[in-house]
Amino acid sequence: MKQVDYQDPRPIYEQITEGFKELILKGILSPDEKMPSVRSLAVELSANPNTVQRAYAELERQGFLYTVKGRGNFVKSDASLLEQKRSELVQEMRSLLREAEELGISREELLAEASAGASTEQAVHIDSGSSRSPDEYRNRKSGYTA
Repeated sequence: MKQVDYQDPRPIYEQITEGFKELILKGILSPDEKMPSVRSLAVELSANPNTVQRAYAELERQGFLYTVKGRGNFVKSDASLLEQKRSELVQEMRSLLREAEELGISREELLAEASAGASTEQAVHIDSGSSRSPDEYRNRKSGYTA
C-alpha cells in the first residue's frame, strides 16, 4: 500500500480501498490473511481511524474482506473477484475501442500506443513506487507498511 496522496482529488478512504484492492488482486495479500488493525493503519497512514474503518467497510461490501468479531478483518478467498475485475476491464476496453473508432482511430493504432505507454508507465511506477517487496508485505508481524 502506497502512502496516502493528499494531492489526489479522491477521498482518502477511496485511496486506501483502491490500494488494498490492488494488493489483493495481485496476490500480495493472501486469502485469509489478517489485515492490519484499523488503529495501527490509521497511525501509519496519518489518517483518522474512522476513515480507515470506512475503507475496510467498503472493501467488505465489495467482497474483498470479511470480519471476525473480536479478531479483526481478513482477506476473503474468492476467485470470482479477479474474474469480476477482468470483466470490468474488458467492458472499459470495449468502450474505449468504440470511442476510438468513432474518432477515426484504428484499433491497431490505439493498442500500439497503449502498449508503448504501458511499458513506459511500468518503468516509472517501479522507480517511484514503494521500495518494499511483496515478501516484506507478507512477512510483516504487526501493522501495515506504507
